[in-house]
Amino acid sequence: MDWKLLISTFVVVFLAELGDKTQMAVLLGASSSKRFTEVFLGASAALVLSTLIAALLGEFLGSHFPERLIKTVAGVGFIVLGLFILFNK
Repeated sequence: MDWKLLISTFVVVFLAELGDKTQMAVLLGASSSKRFTEVFLGASAALVLSTLIAALLGEFLGSHFPERLIKTVAGVGFIVLGLFILFNK
């Protein structure tokens, strides 16, 4: 196991997710329902599933396309989304 990759992935994802809309939805769900366990398990399962899908898709793309192409497409996608958000207010 590549511990450096595991730890760096954990740190990056953990920091990126702090205060995001998912975390706010979980906070509101737990506070309004007063049922911590169900909210925690439901949110955890959803995050694990979405991460599994992303990791599988990443593995597939990485084995079929060059890394530079994947990074370029991702970068252009982020720019297009940013412009869309910027100009549709």
